[in-house]
Amino acid sequence: MKNTKLIALLPDLASFILIVDEGSFTAAAKTLNVTPSALSKLVTRLETSLSVKLFERTTRKLIITRSGQQVYDQALVMVNAAQRAVELSTTDHQEMSGALTVAAPEAFLNSVLQPHVVPFLQKYPEIQLKLRVADGEIDLIRDGIDVAFKLTDKPDENLVLKEVSKTNLVLCASPAYIDKNGMPTHPTDLNHHDCLYLAETNTDHIWDFFKDDEYHSIAVSGRYAVNHSQMRLTGVKNALGIGIFHDFVVADALANEEVIPILADWTLKSNYHGAIAMQYPQTKYMPARLRGFIDYMALQLGANE
Repeated sequence: MKNTKLIALLPDLASFILIVDEGSFTAAAKTLNVTPSALSKLVTRLETSLSVKLFERTTRKLIITRSGQQVYDQALVMVNAAQRAVELSTTDHQEMSGALTVAAPEAFLNSVLQPHVVPFLQKYPEIQLKLRVADGEIDLIRDGIDVAFKLTDKPDENLVLKEVSKTNLVLCASPAYIDKNGMPTHPTDLNHHDCLYLAETNTDHIWDFFKDDEYHSIAVSGRYAVNHSQMRLTGVKNALGIGIFHDFVVADALANEEVIPILADWTLKSNYHGAIAMQYPQTKYMPARLRGFIDYMALQLGANE
């Protein structure tokens, strides 16, 4: 497709995104101050230009097709990039104001980040903050995210990294469970215990243990698996089995002796341990609100410069 044709399609693609986001021609037309029939003709024109069908139209519902979803995803990248370009020329690029979208894993957001959100917004009343729970892989550009918190020892090499802390994984169980089932003294003992795990991927039930030169990969099992840390912790507290958690999730429960550590002399590794880091796209012109957020959270979370 020639550049001139692409440029001509950009307004139609932007309108197409709005139609998908609003869920109907009528709602999108109201936002754009045009008629629904005008948007219907626009979509027909776009379908002809792209040689794909974007929507399945029924009398009650507008359903995006698989090809339409692919077009939407790519168009959204362009619109988000255009939004960033606009921001470069506005005064809020130098001021602590405007919209900021931040993604973070659920457990970290709930246990660590949450106490700092309200003070940040109180300090910078002109910033509009959007927080998104993101436990899996995300694309910052495609998803319109300014900065993401990640818990990993394998950060994205294509993004700038600002490490703020470290996190380790802790294996624990309730005293009642241990009294009934015995205390594991070696990772292989877990083969005879009920274990609670995430169940997000096919490998979440495989726990890797390291001590000196010894290594064991254990495929655990149990009656209860849930990818919500607080629900999993509630299950462990109620003697449903042995669970794996980030240290910041179980800190209070360990201090109150609601749970006790298991195999504490072993190091437990997974995809979700290592550095607690903020990652964001490389840019020469960082908006003041983004720099302010990064610096504020780095200070609050104890970053080492």
